[in-house]
Amino acid sequence: MEKDFKYSNSVIALPLFFVLFLWFIYWLEIRFDFDFVENGILPRTFSGLQGVLFSPFIHSDINHLFSNSIPLLVLLTALQFFYRKQSFYVIVFGIALSGLITWIIGRESYHIGASGLIYVLVSFIFLKGILTKYYRLVSLSLSVIMFYGGMIWYVFPKVDEAISWEGHLGGMISGFLFAVFLKTPEYHKVIKYDWERPDYDSSEDKFMQRFDENGNFVNLPIEIDEDDFLSYYTSNFPVDYEIVVKQKNELNPEI
Repeated sequence: MEKDFKYSNSVIALPLFFVLFLWFIYWLEIRFDFDFVENGILPRTFSGLQGVLFSPFIHSDINHLFSNSIPLLVLLTALQFFYRKQSFYVIVFGIALSGLITWIIGRESYHIGASGLIYVLVSFIFLKGILTKYYRLVSLSLSVIMFYGGMIWYVFPKVDEAISWEGHLGGMISGFLFAVFLKTPEYHKVIKYDWERPDYDSSEDKFMQRFDENGNFVNLPIEIDEDDFLSYYTSNFPVDYEIVVKQKNELNPEI
């Protein structure tokens, strides 16, 4: 079990490389006056399909890029550490599926930004941890909800017309689907004590028997086997006692 949660260089390298690549793309736009917006998702158009793959790497301005960079660093690190074997599928197919959903349901405008992938990561990490019921992953799920739970409001229309709620919704749906269908190991807590076993019966536990119904510590009564007692202290044969006077030894008065 513990071998599934081991640190490696990829835990830091993958998120860092991904985010730095986003900043490199934005630098190209600024440095060479490129405009990659038209490479985003344009719903229900053939040319707009290219955005299914390209849109997460395109951002409108530095504030847009910065607001996505921190969550991506945190969530990709968590994904790579706790779900190392599933991380490739979640990232690659998460980008593709969330982008495709956006292409189908989106408004007729260009949809860009990595926020769809962020919603994939949040929804996957949250639901997968709950489904595994393993205490470490459940703790991770609750931590994700504590920090990013407010994002749920941005999957609804008209909350903010400037954002792509369709991309957020597509990302959340994709993450939930991956959480349900991607297989993870069966995590079980290692049983160290008898009381952790499902068939544990406290009435048969010698230690628990020393507590009464009110929880007070009591000494167990001493059980004496009557047969053993009688065998040591009774006999069917008569016993004759003879009193012998001790004779003093004249040669050795001390004896």
